[in-house]
Amino acid sequence: MDFYLAPLEGLTTYIYRNAFERFFGGISRYFTPFISPTSNHNFKSREKRDVIPEHNAGMPVVPQILTNRADEFLYTAERLREYGYDEVNLNLGCPSGTVVPKGRGAGFLARPEELSVFLSKIYEKCPLPISIKTRIGKDDREEFLHILDIYNRFPVKELIVHPRIQREMYKGKPDWDMFEMACEKSRNPLCYNGDINTVEDYERFTGRFPQVDKIMIGRGLLSNPGLIREIKGQAVLGSQEVFAFERQIRLDYKEIMPDTPVLFKMKELWSFMCKALPQSDQVWKTIKKTKKLSDYENIIRRMENGSC
Repeated sequence: MDFYLAPLEGLTTYIYRNAFERFFGGISRYFTPFISPTSNHNFKSREKRDVIPEHNAGMPVVPQILTNRADEFLYTAERLREYGYDEVNLNLGCPSGTVVPKGRGAGFLARPEELSVFLSKIYEKCPLPISIKTRIGKDDREEFLHILDIYNRFPVKELIVHPRIQREMYKGKPDWDMFEMACEKSRNPLCYNGDINTVEDYERFTGRFPQVDKIMIGRGLLSNPGLIREIKGQAVLGSQEVFAFERQIRLDYKEIMPDTPVLFKMKELWSFMCKALPQSDQVWKTIKKTKKLSDYENIIRRMENGSC
């Protein structure tokens, strides 16, 4: 099985990816948080920092692009080719309320004819192979019948399917019946994404879909960075590993940003990673209350020493 790290905006940055590769590994491909091209075709500074080669050395990284304009996609793909990348990923899955109303991410799925024209243009002219990360529709899962037919018209390097519709966000259960339909009808290689949070989730999925050999995991790995290792029957994640991993990420962020943004970054990470520790609810409540990075660091030290 190949495991991919899903892109989560603001979380799976190059700093997180490098720390994850150093401490845990096991990832076949890391997907970057989306690059959203601007009208003047320039990368935002944080986007450029995230994809420049020196920040991704030694890792298999795939940049993700979020747009509904072919010219923006193609310009961005060319820039990424110049950086040395050999694939780009199109985001057709983001369910965010700031993205969808603009007809991007999962919002583009509600405009199938426009989507078809867009895909025709980028697959004709893109200098790199294009994979797609998609949901199964915006408002109704039956939309996926037509959407999959559109994807089948193009040489999609890999179709990564999160079988929820946009308005479900991350609630409810992924629709495995729709994913099974994709397995039967897709002309392109498939990767599964959605709610693989435990070894038991993985075993249930592979029990039903033994033919699928690629899984993308996001929140499951943020909550338990040792999940892939546990899936492989190896050591269960220990508390001291969690603290060492956290320390590396924190120190790396401190090199590039002031204390307050670092604190926000670490709180966002702990909103997931607290689940890897005993008494996770209390851990999160304690961390969430901190107002200064120095206070946060004192709390982490006490936790690490077992005195908090």
